[in-house]
Amino acid sequence: MKAKRTPPPRALDGSSEPNPPRFALSRSFPAMPNGFASRLRGVCGSVRADQAARVEASRDWWPLSTLWALNGRSPCLPDLVAVPSSLEEVSAVASLCNREKVPLTVFAGASGVCGASIPLQSGVSLDMTGMEGIVDVDATSRTVEVRAGTFGQAFEDGLRSNYDLTVGHWPQSIALSTVGGWVACRGAGQFSTRYGKIEDMVTALEVVLADGTVLHTGGAYPRSATGPDLTQLFVGSEGTLGVITSVRLRAHKVPPAESKFAYGFTDFESGLEACRRVLQRGATPAVLRLYDRAESERHFAGVGACVLLVADEADPVMLDAATKVVADECSDASQLGADLVETWFERRNDIPDIANLVAAGLVVDTVEVAGSWRALPAIYAEALAALRSLEGTLAASAHQSHAYSDGACLYFTFAGRPVDDPRPGDSARAAATSPAWKPEGAAELFYRAAFDAVTHAALRNGGTVSHHHGVGLNRAGYMREHLGTGLDVLRSLKGALDPNGILNPGKLGFVQ
Repeated sequence: MKAKRTPPPRALDGSSEPNPPRFALSRSFPAMPNGFASRLRGVCGSVRADQAARVEASRDWWPLSTLWALNGRSPCLPDLVAVPSSLEEVSAVASLCNREKVPLTVFAGASGVCGASIPLQSGVSLDMTGMEGIVDVDATSRTVEVRAGTFGQAFEDGLRSNYDLTVGHWPQSIALSTVGGWVACRGAGQFSTRYGKIEDMVTALEVVLADGTVLHTGGAYPRSATGPDLTQLFVGSEGTLGVITSVRLRAHKVPPAESKFAYGFTDFESGLEACRRVLQRGATPAVLRLYDRAESERHFAGVGACVLLVADEADPVMLDAATKVVADECSDASQLGADLVETWFERRNDIPDIANLVAAGLVVDTVEVAGSWRALPAIYAEALAALRSLEGTLAASAHQSHAYSDGACLYFTFAGRPVDDPRPGDSARAAATSPAWKPEGAAELFYRAAFDAVTHAALRNGGTVSHHHGVGLNRAGYMREHLGTGLDVLRSLKGALDPNGILNPGKLGFVQ
């Protein structure tokens, strides 16, 4: 099942130098103790100190790291890269780093887009891709245990070919991302409307705490009333509270039937309303994906409508019921060809060549937020208006990609050219700041302003700052506004589980 990590889409040669001053950190760790590398090699069979390994561990798919890389700069490099192959090695590495107060940053597929795997304080990067493979399959209960470093496509292929099972988690990055990364960032797959997000699939975790203690959460039981759910404490924790080493997930029989339809709406709000009615009647088609006119034209030229793609897979009886509900609630829309859905399936995992776009002088990214059905129209309108008001904006659009009975995710895309002050009537250089990183240069200022535009539109209307990409560095500055005193509770948990602050410093709003 071993898969090879695909390098992030940018060039970065071995001569690049770290640039830590751009990060606002209120504390720093002491220099690595003498002889630490030798002691690390004594507890982990594979430890690398070569420049190529250190550079690879310093970056993910965050567009800003692409910009830095193309300029020959790296934000931070780890001193060492440890590649454990067993639970015992992970535990021993964590224990050593904790005892000697050396930062420990976990990474695997490095497919994240928020800078969560950048080793801000150097130290040790823990490459989890040596921890791979399916451990156990309970075909009767339909659960599967898998090691955290297993790449998604290899995992899904193994389940299907050997057990006729699927977990139904299909992120765009499935070939690049790992199961542990899905859990650590609270990810969502393209079929989430039927199968749920990753937090709905996880039943148990094996976690190594900062001091090397091994913790097992959840178990073989379907539900429990034995206090707060410790499993969910670590889901979305981005390596700041513990190192996820193994995951047990719910699985499903590979569906025997499928359906594909497409509808056209005159406006985005009407499409959102139809999606709400479908979900609130109890239908959960695997894909319920609505594009606004700009994105519909970009993906399906000449269609002349806001396109809703509907795809489902299930037992035939369940499939027929869901299909009828969708048809009822989309009766006022125009029926479009199922070939639009086929086109999406063919292209759904295509990843834009960010490096070429950045090299061409463009600033491009996506921002995913979520809100209640009541809030979504206002979030959509305000975010697009704010994006389009920025000096330098070339394109701004959105689609709805993950829906639930109470709300949905809106996925905004923006593109622009760098300008010194993108905000109308404001000072971008003064306003575009974050506790985690400080913009430098026109491209970074535009990027920050665009992210602020969408995020603040969501927050003003009661939405969330992230639906499934996580927080990392990019969203750390919004956590206080979003969580309020809840951030203090998280910091207290961090202090209890990781008193020396070694685990992934500076991420998830834990600015250090």
